[in-house]
Amino acid sequence: MRVALSVACFEDVLFPGTAKAVTVLLERLGHEVAFPPGQTCCGQFHWTAGYHREAAGLARSHAAAFEGCEVVVAPSASCAATVRADYPKIARAARDPGLARAAEGLAVYELTEFLVDVLGVTDVGAYFPHRVTYHPSCRSLRTLGVGDRPVRLLRAVRGLDLVELPSAGECCGFGGAFAMKNTDVSVAMVADKVRHVRDTGAEVVCAVDDSCLAHIGGALSRLRGGVRTMHLAEILAETGPA
Repeated sequence: MRVALSVACFEDVLFPGTAKAVTVLLERLGHEVAFPPGQTCCGQFHWTAGYHREAAGLARSHAAAFEGCEVVVAPSASCAATVRADYPKIARAARDPGLARAAEGLAVYELTEFLVDVLGVTDVGAYFPHRVTYHPSCRSLRTLGVGDRPVRLLRAVRGLDLVELPSAGECCGFGGAFAMKNTDVSVAMVADKVRHVRDTGAEVVCAVDDSCLAHIGGALSRLRGGVRTMHLAEILAETGPA
C-alpha cells in the first residue's frame, strides 16, 4: 500500500525522529511511504485559538496537499482529530462547501488506528527491553477513541515491560494555547502527570502526540529523574534480538 505521511508541526520542527520512525516502521511492514511536499500546518492551533479565517486557509492547503491519496497516516492523534472532527466545523464556519467535500474525501488515520484497524497488525516485530508507561493524549482518547490500540501494540513488543500509568486519562495540561493562556493550571496539571509517571518506575513514558511529550518531558527534565519521553512510533521502529 502507498501511504501518505502527514507530519505535524511539532514533529517537523522539534521531533523529526518521529516521522523517520514511522517511515522505517511502515517500510519494514512492506508499504511505500510518500511525503506530499505541499503539506503545512493543519490549522489546529489557529482553530482552537479562535483564528477561524486563518484556520480555514490552512485547512484548504492541507486538504489540497493530500488530495487523491489512498490513505493518510498521521503520527499525531491531535492533527488526525483536527482533520476528521474539526474540518467539517471549519468548513461550516467559513461557509465553504468545497472544503467540506475535500475534507470528506481524506482517509486520515492516526498511526495506531492504521496499524491495528487497517493493516490488522499488533506485532510489528519490535524489540525494546525497557520499562515503559503510556500516556493517552486527550485527542486520542476523547476525539478519536483509539482505546487500547496503542497498548495492544506495546504489549506485543519483545522485551518491553509495560506498566499502567495511574490516572492515565487525566490531561497533561498542554492543550496547545491552553498551556500559554492558563499557565498556572497547566503547570499544576503536568506536575500531577509527572508524579504519576515517576510512581510507575518507568524508564520511558510514551504517547501518540509529541506535543504532550514535549510538555511532560520538559517537566521531567527539570526534576532530573532519568525518565525519558518517546513517541510510540519510535518504540515500534526499534528492532533487536528475535
